[in-house]
Amino acid sequence: MTLSEWLERQESVHSRSIDLGLERVATVARALDIDRPPYRVITVGGTNGKGSTVAYVEAILRAAGHRTGSLTSPHLLRYNERVRLNGAQACDEALVSAFERIERGRGRTTLTFFEYNTLAALLVFADAAVEVAVLEVGLGGRLDATNVVDPEVSVVCSVGFDHRDWLGDTLEAIGAEKAGIFRADRPAVLGTAEMPASVYAAIARLRARPVVAQRDFTWTVAGDRWSYHGLSARLEDLPAPALVGAIQFGNAATALAAYESLPGARALTLAQASAALRSVHLPGRFQIVRLPGHGPGDPVEWILDVAHNEPAAEVLAENLRARPVAGRTYAVCGILNDKDAAAIARMLATVCDEWIVCALPGPRGSTARELARRLAGTVTAPLLADSVDEGCALARARAGPGDRVVVFGSFVTVGSALQWVGYTEEDTGFRLVREYA
Repeated sequence: MTLSEWLERQESVHSRSIDLGLERVATVARALDIDRPPYRVITVGGTNGKGSTVAYVEAILRAAGHRTGSLTSPHLLRYNERVRLNGAQACDEALVSAFERIERGRGRTTLTFFEYNTLAALLVFADAAVEVAVLEVGLGGRLDATNVVDPEVSVVCSVGFDHRDWLGDTLEAIGAEKAGIFRADRPAVLGTAEMPASVYAAIARLRARPVVAQRDFTWTVAGDRWSYHGLSARLEDLPAPALVGAIQFGNAATALAAYESLPGARALTLAQASAALRSVHLPGRFQIVRLPGHGPGDPVEWILDVAHNEPAAEVLAENLRARPVAGRTYAVCGILNDKDAAAIARMLATVCDEWIVCALPGPRGSTARELARRLAGTVTAPLLADSVDEGCALARARAGPGDRVVVFGSFVTVGSALQWVGYTEEDTGFRLVREYA
């Protein structure tokens, strides 16, 4: 079967798309002999900041000469984005080979789509003889498929409200689930000291080794330069990380601390750290594109951001305020049914002047009219679009010089927008290949 055929098959093997728990995936991992992988693992969890931190850790590892693998989810345009080897996407053949072995090894055990994804990544990493694999937690931590292996270093970037149906209605409950990736007597890196008490309780109970932001590692920012003081490293006058936004300094510092916490990590020079942090390109994280507007004049700034929960929307709003425009801000918004759309909209209501709400496909999607009802009370008289493509076209027809367009709400929304603006994917990232007339 082709990769596309495998992915289609995996959607129907298990009765539920999300089924948290480690028993099934652990059974198959043992059958495949990958429950104790021949490489070290850094697991990165948290409500927001995971993707950026994984990208920084991977880049730092590579700059220091380590062979790397990384697992992230979801993807924007192509499934292969999820599994990378030394920064390049895994090829179809490697993924198909892994799926074939999983199918032979699973017997009567059923797996979810993400569980297939995780097991395939672990197999691909072993085949490629990576030295360190960086795993992004899919949902929660304690019962997430990535937790089937023991990390050398665990990272929790942040704890905020998301996935309440699965993780709980309080920050304490959510924090306890996120902290489930910690291991006894191993580093537990916290991207912020402002964590629920349940996170610190888990560290104490396990006797993990806490590495806490602004206590055990610190950073200071001066304009577009910054300094990092870590467990042993002191890196002065670093260039700003490649990803945009004030929060990225903290994500980069957390990645440096995670790297320093890895036993046997090679010493990192200032030049290596600088090059690594500047090399990261992560589509859909306050990604700026400039496209012609509806009339003559300067191009219109488009900002694509996968913000899909309240904390991420708050960060997006802060980044927009720090980058003011003379004209209007048009929001192109598509939010899945299981997200708190009203909370997301409240965070962005004061920085967006006109809203275009988009229908999204699939069982978690909805019509534009249904999304508008969920936003009622916060968003007044939005324009309705039957797809993200239609929403982007509406925004382009309305935005002129001095205006900007912000596309957000989900990976599905931003992935569709990337296709609409003419991006194609290559092993090293994305590049704009089509200019509008």
